[in-house]
Amino acid sequence: MIDFGRYQTRVVVLGASGFIGRWVARSLTALGAELFLVVRHQPSAEKIFARYDIRGTTVQLDLTRLDQLLPLFRDVQPAITFNLAGYGVDRAERDPRLAYLLNSDLVKALCQAINRHSDRQWAGRQLVHVGSALEYGEISGNLAEDSVPFPTTLYGKSKLAGTRALTDCCQRNNVNGLTARLFTVYGPGEHPGRLLPALLETAKSGQPLELTAGLQQRDFNYVEDVVEGLLRLGLTRGRPGEVVNLATGRLSSVRDFVTSAATALQIPAANLKFGAIPTRREEMAHDPVSNTRLQQLTGWLPPTGPGDGIRRTRNFFNSPAASQNSEEVAPTLSL
Repeated sequence: MIDFGRYQTRVVVLGASGFIGRWVARSLTALGAELFLVVRHQPSAEKIFARYDIRGTTVQLDLTRLDQLLPLFRDVQPAITFNLAGYGVDRAERDPRLAYLLNSDLVKALCQAINRHSDRQWAGRQLVHVGSALEYGEISGNLAEDSVPFPTTLYGKSKLAGTRALTDCCQRNNVNGLTARLFTVYGPGEHPGRLLPALLETAKSGQPLELTAGLQQRDFNYVEDVVEGLLRLGLTRGRPGEVVNLATGRLSSVRDFVTSAATALQIPAANLKFGAIPTRREEMAHDPVSNTRLQQLTGWLPPTGPGDGIRRTRNFFNSPAASQNSEEVAPTLSL
């Protein structure tokens, strides 16, 4: 259904060794695209690429050096670029200068490079940039794309600056780009310390896991669904610089997600210490997320529920290919 290989489509993936980036690269490899995989540290990235069956040209770049982008795009002339690079998901990443450089200035530089050097025969999007639900911040309702955001975190503020930079650049230069706002993404390759990796570690170690009360509601999205959504959006035409929520439109409580994981991973209920830690201040409270624009553009919505997504994650790590190389590397610059 999604064909990026028919014409040996040249695709640039920034943040290709990160959590979502590796799954984008894996899917594009399977579809036959000609990939240029931009990473911070090539040796670490090559281990990940081997594990996830990713093939392409690895390009090691320091993305804080924005002047390095233009030569890359001049040489590659890509049809489409997926920007999965970013700063601030890891709680140790709290440098405001780096946050705005990598989440905003980089996006503007990308758009400018694409405007000068890209495959003009490509009919789809030239740039698919990944945004964050935290851009909405402390607002309620269904978080439709035309809502007025009010981010309160450094990550949310800097990502919103990137979204606005993309919209402005695309409209000024008629670049066919968009921002796909992601919600709670889970699956193989997540950063250590996030909810599902913590549950996987508890299943392995048998040690208790301290949790919040788990009453907060989230739109949980399995990573392979997110990737399919990004690829489908990449084949669309639409308003230059528009924002699209990539979400299931269904809310589940964190407690229900944990309970589903405990069943799939055979974690004893006694090892789940609900209420042992406080809920973070930046937790969002909203209605089911509006995904009408996603459906209008693609005719598709993410189908996988948390139970199935957790089982698919478990099965991935239990597969023979995964067991041959069990090392997970969490790069500094990833979505």
